[in-house]
Amino acid sequence: MIAIIDYGAGNIFSVKNAFDYLGYECKLTNSEDEIKKADRIILPGVGAFPAAMNMLNNSGLVPLIHEQTKIKPFLGICLGMQLIFEKGYEFEECDGLGLIPGAVKKIERTDMPIPHMGWNELKIQNECPLFKGLPENPYVYFVHSFAAECNDDNVAAYCDYGGKVTAMVQDNKYVFGAQFHPEKSGEVGLQILRNFAELN
Repeated sequence: MIAIIDYGAGNIFSVKNAFDYLGYECKLTNSEDEIKKADRIILPGVGAFPAAMNMLNNSGLVPLIHEQTKIKPFLGICLGMQLIFEKGYEFEECDGLGLIPGAVKKIERTDMPIPHMGWNELKIQNECPLFKGLPENPYVYFVHSFAAECNDDNVAAYCDYGGKVTAMVQDNKYVFGAQFHPEKSGEVGLQILRNFAELN
């Protein structure tokens, strides 16, 4: 079972609908017991970093997330990916989950419109199990104004948006993050979710 954490800041229904469409059992939950029983965990998110992190802290699930990401696959989506990092700088400096070293800052090294909204090509930087079966030059759907700055080793893929923008990250065997919305990215996004659901 895939647990989709419901903490009040997520695009939870579209993510659940995607897994339902693919035929995988999933549940929207904020229950510690259900998250512990799950085989995989999704952390979705839309909105601002400090507000979402506040809701996540208030949920009491942060220690559990730290525990569970050591033993089972975990995927942060959009703002959920940003919360993976040590710090965010949206409106104010704010501590994140610290699952991957790095910080989330406003996209400023570009003359392109902000927010970055629409389809963009994923450029693969490091091998990642979630990329299995993807076509050449895959395109995915983004909506964001802030992006992660982290070690190159943690960047699975990036996109070119007037400069290099982190699109997907990974750390150790279990922690993954997608800045884009796989649930809104057509067959490419569905394949990424399928790969996540099939991780050992």
